[in-house]
Formats: sequence, structure tokens, C-alpha cells
Amino acid sequence: MSAARIAAVGTAVAGESYSQRELLEILCITDPKIRSVFLNSAIDRRYLSLPPPADDGTRAIEAEGDLLDKHKALAVDMGMRAIDACVQNAGAGIDDIGLLCCVTSTGFLTPGLSALLIRAMGIAPQCGRVDVVGMGCNAGLNALGVTAAWSAAHPGQLAVLLCTEACSAAYAFDSTMRTAVVNSLFGDGAAAIALVAGDEDGEFLPATEGPRILSFASHIITDALGAMRYDWDSSQGKFSFYLDPDIPYVVGAHAELVVGRLLAGTGLRRSDISHWLVHSGGKKVIDAIRINLGLTRHDVRHTIGVLRDYGNLSSGSFLFSYERLLREGVTKPGDYGVLMTMGPGSTIETALIQW
Repeated sequence: MSAARIAAVGTAVAGESYSQRELLEILCITDPKIRSVFLNSAIDRRYLSLPPPADDGTRAIEAEGDLLDKHKALAVDMGMRAIDACVQNAGAGIDDIGLLCCVTSTGFLTPGLSALLIRAMGIAPQCGRVDVVGMGCNAGLNALGVTAAWSAAHPGQLAVLLCTEACSAAYAFDSTMRTAVVNSLFGDGAAAIALVAGDEDGEFLPATEGPRILSFASHIITDALGAMRYDWDSSQGKFSFYLDPDIPYVVGAHAELVVGRLLAGTGLRRSDISHWLVHSGGKKVIDAIRINLGLTRHDVRHTIGVLRDYGNLSSGSFLFSYERLLREGVTKPGDYGVLMTMGPGSTIETALIQW
């Protein structure tokens, strides 16, 4: 089977763009320690869908049912726009989609997003579908492996992977540092990526000059299983996300191991990788990855830029970085790239690609 190629990418956001200072005022945060977390996050702005202000200017606390409804509405809306942009960029049409794989961790739906999107967008009902739910920020690369395998087994057919995260539907508001760290970080966004495979004599869709997906490598740090989790908060009657303060260092300490495994047997060294597209997990996470892999700030410029302009977009963050790399127009035939995501488990996922 021939390797799947990345044909195109498309992104979308929802809500309004807020600066960190604007959010501090909207959320009435006065605690100096919490304000410092927001203002030293390396984030300038994020897109969020906050409840409308009351007469006194405060924002209502949304019940879990309201948050689930918000997730459904935002995930479908952003997902439709990201898929539409991606398919157009691939030079294809909605009817060309042979597989739709949907990723989300900010809400639970049955039937899943794939079924909702197939109906809403008029995608062929015989389209294959996969829903990946609850894997967190690393899930985009987990799902990319599934999608690439399907693509390689179905040459000439278009496979689309969608990561759509309504982080506004996963927020809990209280005065604790636990929620402050989370609330200072995440934003709403969706990203779709189209794959196609075929042999040298096969039929290709118009825009398939993108990189081949060569291999994947994964590592789960079982000693840090609870370091990133989304669990029930009985005091608030809703789900709440938790990030261990040590997670940047835990992830960073294992990054070299995973990348070494990814490059093993290829004859490549880290210095042979021209493009690094890393999940925008947060300033400390990016710094830990960069230092442990010996990367420069230029190497992770798109990761830093996505964090600055959007915050942490969970599973789709690395695809926003990939989109920026394409717009930059610096890739050359033969270049190698590494995609890297990190998330609950705690896990590190990687992929090797070549233009």
C-alpha cells in the first residue's frame, strides 16, 4: 500500500476574540496570583463563547446540561466550516469524502459528531465514519494514524479528519488555582485535514502535493496517568479539567525518547528535521519540549504563534500550526517534518512526514 499524503487543511474558530486582560475583567478576577497566571501565559488572545452578560455585567454560571448543548452547537458549527474549507483547499467536493473521522474531548454525544455532520453537510450516507472521544489534546495524532491507514487501504479516496473542540463548554468557574490554570489557557477551534493515497499510475485529487505520512511513534507515561484529566466535580455539579503543575517537565523529560523511536531505522537525526509542528499546550510545555529536544524558538515558531493568537485549542492545535507553515511557503521537496502532540495518559504522540 502506498503512503497517505496530506492533501489540504482547513480551520475555523467560534465566539469572540478576547485578550487575557479583557477576560480578567469579564470574569471579575482580582486575585493577584490568578491574574499573574493569565498575564504570563504567552497568550495574547483567545476565541471563546461566553454566556451573555447580565444587567450587572456578570456572566451566568452554566449548568452541565447547558454546557453539553453548547458543545454540540459549537462543535458542529466549527466542524462544518473547517471541513468545508479543507475540502475546497483539496480541490474536492463534499461528495468525494470516503471517510470522516471526528475528534473531540469537550463534550459527549451519541450519535457522534460524524453522524451529525454527515446529515448537516449532506455527506454521502455510505461514508465511513469514526468518532474519537475523550483522548484529549493528543487525540489528533491518534486519529491521524487511523485515518492514514484507511487512506492507504483505499487509494484515490478522500479521507477527512476533523478535530473540533468547544473548550468554552468545558469551563468551570471558581476561585481555585486549579481552575484558574485551565481557564487561562484554552480556546475554541476546529481543524480538518484531508488525506489521499495512490500509486504512481493512480488517479489523484487535484491538490495532493502535500507531504507523505511515513510513520508514527507513541509513548504513554503511566506514572502520570492522572496528571491531566477531565473528571466530575461534585461541588460544582459539572465536569472539570485538571492539569498537574509538573506536567510540562514530565512530558519534556520523555520527548527525546519518543522522537528517538520515531526516527529509529530511518537514518535521520533530529538535525535532519526541517519542520517541527508541536501541540500548543502552554508556554512551559513548549519550552520543556524545545529544551529537551535541542530546538530553537524558530523551530517552534508556529506552535508559539498559535498559542499566542488562539491559546490551547486541544486536539487541533498542531493542525493550526501546519496551516501556518503552508502559508509561509518555505517547505521544499525532500524536507522532513515531525508532528507532536501531548495529552492525558500522560501521552506523547509523534508522526514523521516528508514533502
